[in-house]
Amino acid sequence: MKKEKIKIEKEKPKEEFESKLLDLARVTRVAAGGKRFRFRAVIVIGNKDRKVGVGVAKGQDVAQAVEKATRKAKKNLIEVPIVNETIPHEVEAKFGSAKVLLRPQKKGRGLVAGGTVRIICNLSGIKNISSKILGRTGNKLNNAQATISALKKLKVQRTINKEQ
Repeated sequence: MKKEKIKIEKEKPKEEFESKLLDLARVTRVAAGGKRFRFRAVIVIGNKDRKVGVGVAKGQDVAQAVEKATRKAKKNLIEVPIVNETIPHEVEAKFGSAKVLLRPQKKGRGLVAGGTVRIICNLSGIKNISSKILGRTGNKLNNAQATISALKKLKVQRTINKEQ
């Protein structure tokens, strides 16, 4: 009689965060022996339910840079206040030369945003928003950081009913 080996496979927990590669750049450091190349990855992660984060990291190869950036993004998660599938009020933020304006929209309007702002809003779970990148820079990293700082500025007004 042969003994059968029963394999119990451990199920990996489903990744709760969705990630998106925002930017991948080859950066150089010039040393005496020549140029040293590394890769810089900018990753945005979010669970489409109020949590979003941006991570930036460098590595010797693309895979290493992406992995490190994802780890950093998980550490830098912020909670976005969402009211009726949009943001509670208009907000403006600046990071470096990047300047971003975010405006709340009525239900059904959709994501009226471009580039980095659209990706961040989508991953944070905001369904109706209007945005404008006011800065002249096209730098995706700075635009992402400006958007995150704008989302950090958001406050929810709580109404307190006093019955007397």
